[in-house]
Amino acid sequence: MSGNSYGELFNITTFGESHGEALGVIVDGCPAGIPLCEADIQKDLDKRKPGQGLAGTKRSESDTIKILSGVFEGKTTGTPIALVTFNENQKSQDYNDIKNVFRPGHADFTYHMKYDGNRDYRGGGRSSARETLARVAGGAIAKKILAKEGIKINGYVKSIGNVAVNEDNFNQKDIEKVYENELRCPDKNAIIKMEKELKNAIINQDSVGGVVEVIAKNMLVGLGEPVYDKLSAEIGKAMLSINATKGVEIGEGFAGTKMRGSIHNDAMQVKNGKIKFLSNHAGGIVGGISTGEDVVVRVAFKPLSSIAKEQNTITKDLKNTKIKVVGRHDVCVCPRAVPVVEAMLAIVLVNALMQQKARQF
Repeated sequence: MSGNSYGELFNITTFGESHGEALGVIVDGCPAGIPLCEADIQKDLDKRKPGQGLAGTKRSESDTIKILSGVFEGKTTGTPIALVTFNENQKSQDYNDIKNVFRPGHADFTYHMKYDGNRDYRGGGRSSARETLARVAGGAIAKKILAKEGIKINGYVKSIGNVAVNEDNFNQKDIEKVYENELRCPDKNAIIKMEKELKNAIINQDSVGGVVEVIAKNMLVGLGEPVYDKLSAEIGKAMLSINATKGVEIGEGFAGTKMRGSIHNDAMQVKNGKIKFLSNHAGGIVGGISTGEDVVVRVAFKPLSSIAKEQNTITKDLKNTKIKVVGRHDVCVCPRAVPVVEAMLAIVLVNALMQQKARQF
C-alpha cells in the first residue's frame, strides 16, 4: 500500500489502523538542534483527541505520544524521529454486524475493491480519521521549525452546516483562543447556533459538514516552486488528503469568480521603503509563490458517513440490504479537524521553506 508519505525535504510517513495496536509517524528531514520533547507534541494531540464536545466521538483515548528516536538530551539529532501512540479504547465488536456491509459514503467499498477484499473493517482501518493524529504529531514538529522564522499558524471552525461565523464578531486574538471552546469557533454568537445545528443532527440520527479556515501569519516572500510544485498546489494536495475533505479554497476562492479583476487584484504601493499590499484577495499566494501576506486557506468537510439513520446499501456478496451504523462516531468532523488542517499547512510550509533556503547556497 503506497501513498502513506508526504513531503520531500521534510517528510512524514504515517502508520497504523483505527483499531490496531498503535498509530505513529516517522518524521525525516528535521534539522538537528531543534528543542523537542513529548510535551511539545502532546499539546497539539490533545486538541484533536476523541471524547471532546458535542460534535465529537465518545471514544476515549489519551493519545499519549512517545518519542522512540531522533531526539537526544532534549534536541533533535537530524536523524528520523519516530513517534508512536497506543490505542487504548477500541470496541471492535461494534463493527461485527457491518463487517460484510458497505457504509454509504465511507471508504469501505473502495478499499474492498482496490485490495481484493483484504480490508480491516474495524473502524475503517487505515481509512479512519484516527490516522490524522500522526499528522498532528508531525505537524507539531513542523510548527517548531516555522516558529524560528516567526511564522505562526492558527485555524478555526468557520461554519457548521448552514451556520457561519460573522467576521465582524471576532479578531485575531479570538482566533488564537479557539481551543478554549469545544467547537473551536471564535464567534460566540455563531457557537450558539452551531450547537443547535449539531443537536438537530443528533436527534435525527444524522451528521453535518462544515468549513475550517487556517491562516499562516508573518509569512516570508518567495515560498513555492513553479510550475507544478506551486505552493497553492501543494496546499491543495495536503488538504485534500485529509479524511472527509471535499474542497479547498485559497484567498477569495470560489467567491473570487463573482468579483471584477479591478477589485480582486491586490493593489500594491511602497511605503517607507517597504512593499505593501492594500488587500489580500489572493490569500498570500500569487503565481504559486508566497507574497509575504497571510496565507489564508479554507477546507470543506462533508457530513460524516457513519450515521444511525437507516440507509440503503449492499453487502460484499452483492446483495441489497439496509444499514444503521451504531457506535461512537463524530457528528461533525470540523472541531477536531482544526489541528489537522493546521498541521498539514505547517508541513507544506516547512517543505517550501527548506526548498527556498536550499536555493540560497
